Amino acid sequence: MKAVYKKIREMMIYKGVRGRAAHIFGVIMLVFLGLVFAMPLYWMISTALKYETYCFTTPPQWFPNPIKWSNFTEIFGRMDMARYIKNTLITSILPVIGTLISCPMVAYSITKIPWKGGKYLFPIILMTMMIPSMVTQIPMYATWSKLGMLNTFIPLVLPSFFGSTYYIYLFRQFMKSLPTSVIEAARIDGAGDFRILYSIVYPMCSSILTTVAVMVFIACWNDYVGPLMYLQDSKLYTLGIGLQMFKNAAQPEWTLLMAASTVFTVPLIVIFFFCQNAFLNGIQTTSGIK
Repeated sequence: MKAVYKKIREMMIYKGVRGRAAHIFGVIMLVFLGLVFAMPLYWMISTALKYETYCFTTPPQWFPNPIKWSNFTEIFGRMDMARYIKNTLITSILPVIGTLISCPMVAYSITKIPWKGGKYLFPIILMTMMIPSMVTQIPMYATWSKLGMLNTFIPLVLPSFFGSTYYIYLFRQFMKSLPTSVIEAARIDGAGDFRILYSIVYPMCSSILTTVAVMVFIACWNDYVGPLMYLQDSKLYTLGIGLQMFKNAAQPEWTLLMAASTVFTVPLIVIFFFCQNAFLNGIQTTSGIK
């Protein structure tokens, strides 16, 4: 018995050592991969704070010395940054509002309202995800052109008020986990479906609402093809087009370009930093990851 006990104890110690070693190795790998992914961001910010003569020195200058803060003020004089930021906010915030109004309505109707068409409508909605966006670009451009809405923000904003397949899917997956008894109790008390949706379902979906809002905002903020297709007046250009125009200048000024890129990127980092908990919770709930 003593030999068996000793053997079991040795095995437990061995497994404990292996477990700690695996944990330490995992932490080291995560730190390493984090540094690898953060390096481009750090190099962008570092270059934005350098003088032009230090951009391509050998060996590279990892820490800007001296720091040139005036690069950030100079880009607002060289580029119409204020107008670009305003236009980008318009084409990013309004689609968020449209998506948070339309997609939960569709998801609620096919998940929590008992009608026969729901089980047939959802597969049809999913089928539209199989159509590549490149296939619909020319027909969409022709449609907006015939409607006389080119060179406006309408083609970039209005479609979000009619729903998006992927976000409808995310809301549906989340709403399937909501207790039906609460909704049925509200119906018994005389509440209509709109009242139930906005007074009961919306508060219960705060995490997925935040997740979708962040995803839509980031997608619209980074969108380059849409504004390039529909906007022709330079007064309506977004940050993506403004950066590309500045990059295509005859003599690229990399410090100013990196400063402009930092202004373009930092809002997304800040938004994700403040919303990361709700964002990750929403992703875990809808994807089934525990």
